[in-house]
Amino acid sequence: MQDIGPDPRKTAKPEGFGASAAKKKAEAALLGCHAGPGVMEEAARSAGKSDILDKLAADYPKGPHDQPQSMCPAFGSLRVGLRMRRTATILSGSACCVYGLTFTSHFYGARRTVGYVPFNSETLVTGQLYEDIRNGVKEMADPEKYDTIVVINLCVPTASGVPLDRLPPEINGVRVIGIDVPGFGVPTHAEAKDVLAGAMLRYARKEAEAGPVARPRAKKDDRPTVTLIGELFPADPVGIGALLDPMGLSVAPQLPSREWRDLYACLDSRVAAAVHPFYTASVREFAAAGRPVVGSGPVGVDGTAAWLDAIGEAAGVPADRISAAKNAALPAIRAALADNPINATVTVSGYEGSELLVARLLVEAGARVPYVGTACPKTEWSDADREWLEARGAHIQYRASLEQDLAAMKEFAPDLALGTTPLVQAAKERGTPAVYFTNMVSARPLFGPAGAGSLAGIVSAQTRGRDRFAGMVDFFAGVGTGESTGYTVPSRAAAQPMSAGD
Repeated sequence: MQDIGPDPRKTAKPEGFGASAAKKKAEAALLGCHAGPGVMEEAARSAGKSDILDKLAADYPKGPHDQPQSMCPAFGSLRVGLRMRRTATILSGSACCVYGLTFTSHFYGARRTVGYVPFNSETLVTGQLYEDIRNGVKEMADPEKYDTIVVINLCVPTASGVPLDRLPPEINGVRVIGIDVPGFGVPTHAEAKDVLAGAMLRYARKEAEAGPVARPRAKKDDRPTVTLIGELFPADPVGIGALLDPMGLSVAPQLPSREWRDLYACLDSRVAAAVHPFYTASVREFAAAGRPVVGSGPVGVDGTAAWLDAIGEAAGVPADRISAAKNAALPAIRAALADNPINATVTVSGYEGSELLVARLLVEAGARVPYVGTACPKTEWSDADREWLEARGAHIQYRASLEQDLAAMKEFAPDLALGTTPLVQAAKERGTPAVYFTNMVSARPLFGPAGAGSLAGIVSAQTRGRDRFAGMVDFFAGVGTGESTGYTVPSRAAAQPMSAGD
């Protein structure tokens, strides 16, 4: 983490400075998460952020219980920026938040320096924080190192009205993108990926409309392409490319992208595929560029057939080529499902955005899936998956809370629960096999023949251990709960060593 800008401790004014109403607003904002989302939102609106908050609320509507429990949303935006070449990130927020978020760069092996502009209540109120951010951007804007600098407002600067939209759009030939990603305005870190991806796509679209742009370095041929929206398992775009090949289509660079010039290729596609259905801002940019958007994904036999039909129709592919693509793909997928049957009841929950697709694949493999919970919102891009699952008896819970996921697990008593870390912990305490969706399920192929056989191994391996889990629950019954919570010091008598004759 690199500090950028002056140390606010060296610019403190005398004690009498704190009497103004603006100072009081800043002090309320500085409470951060402790102030509560209502206080933070009120402060942000009072500071001129109403338009931004209204846009976030429209793009990412919250659920009936406010919003799902989630890690800091800025985690998602930071991840998108850190995965891009020649992109620098500056965080504007409380030091504790920034320190925690730099974990992302280490966890994903980005090995990137994350810029940080320190502040206090005075620099918030006087507008000096904005000046410090602008100076920090100027300091980092080296075109030899960067194509883009991303500045992210966390909760406190957003609540205090720090106007990142006033930053110059370009400094020394380096693009500058400022976004607000407050925890009280963006429900999940998954949707925060879209906040940055959509902002970048909008900037790239305007560049492309203004004149010639750089050709993507990875472009291999001139066939029409399909842009896949969402972070997918690395082998999946390759597999989807094989599915599209008989239709004369190929896969464009994925969104979120790994390089700025890839954004142009995303926009230059024939069709965009909202495989992860919550990228609302990104979809809006494809629509502005005149590109049709197709929901769902090529998962299982039914899903693959419907998806290839939708992609082919949107791309203007002749019917015989669409039929050829389906004839080439579906028998292999059907065979893979037959070779990897699943006879188990499985509940599915998570926050990746692929929960409904995973549930579809499980059902096609023979599993019973009574409940699917996702932290993401209901959008038109997941309607086909929702309707298919509901027709087969599954309850779909958008904006699912942990309490709803736990209630479903208890009600349906599944053979296996796929879910978040706290759900997995609760399941194992009950003796129910469970695995963490993000690390175990998202780390495997999902589409085409490879995806059709990927989940059976997980389900089989975990459900075989149910008796072992039950034995462990019986053995440790009562340990760590009630009066037995914590560590008990043994009595002196019990601690006496045994004599040689004992």
